[in-house]
Amino acid sequence: MISQARMLQILERGSKDDKTSRIVDRLLGLLIILNVGAICLESVDAIGDAYSQSFFLFEMVSVFIFGVEYLLRIWASGANESSGYKTALGRRLNYVFSFTGLIDLIAIMPSILQLIMGQVDLRWLRALRLVRLFKISHYSSALEDLISAIRSELGSFGAASYLFLIALFMSSAMMYIVEHQAQPDKFSSIPQTMWWSLITLTTVGYGDVSPITPLGQVIGAFTALMGVCVVALLTGIVASAFSNQMSQRKAIIEAEIASALSDGVLSDDELVKIEQLRKEFHLSEQHVNALIKILREQDHLMSD
Repeated sequence: MISQARMLQILERGSKDDKTSRIVDRLLGLLIILNVGAICLESVDAIGDAYSQSFFLFEMVSVFIFGVEYLLRIWASGANESSGYKTALGRRLNYVFSFTGLIDLIAIMPSILQLIMGQVDLRWLRALRLVRLFKISHYSSALEDLISAIRSELGSFGAASYLFLIALFMSSAMMYIVEHQAQPDKFSSIPQTMWWSLITLTTVGYGDVSPITPLGQVIGAFTALMGVCVVALLTGIVASAFSNQMSQRKAIIEAEIASALSDGVLSDDELVKIEQLRKEFHLSEQHVNALIKILREQDHLMSD
């Protein structure tokens, strides 16, 4: 009988030495990718009609596997000591209402609802199955790192977003005043003009709407320049936040290793705490092992 703690290890991102966990990770990851591919191919009428039975069988097998995985994750979450909750129920509820827990639930609900509702053509439910792509968050910290980075620089990000809104409204109002008479169908109001302004500020520039008056073209040029500046500012803030976040994580785990090595020996409890920090900060085992080796050598040199 597999324990809750072991099941949690198997279902979460596997370490280099845990062969079973790595195999499960790869199989579930492959199933997620195959599901996304099947959903996309099913939307092509010729393919969807020709292989409808095969798509249905694959969907039922996938829903069964994802459903079993979801139930096992709820059960195994009772042993997740890093959740911050003392009781098994609290830990399970923490997973159920977490981002990854909600994604796991949403990944299986559309197909279940379609079975309950019969042959009703609910295309939005089929498209909602693409949420399964977010299940890869179990094995990649990209989304968590992005949210954490933005949260850490929320003030700077908010200030840059405020400048973007000012540019959006000002350019929309000015372009409406200048271009309304020349192109009343394309610049009929300030809200409609915001489409052109938003596309220009984000440096995409579809070309479906463009100014034709000389003054409008000047405003358009300034709007494009403001867009480059604001987008570069937002990109710089996020990039800087990512860099600072990684530096802070490395500094924290380095301080923990240095503290553990203060007596010259790493105990089992200290190794467990370092491993928990490594997983929490999404650092590689190689990086942490290199830190331990370097700090050990520094400790030996100082003692000599």
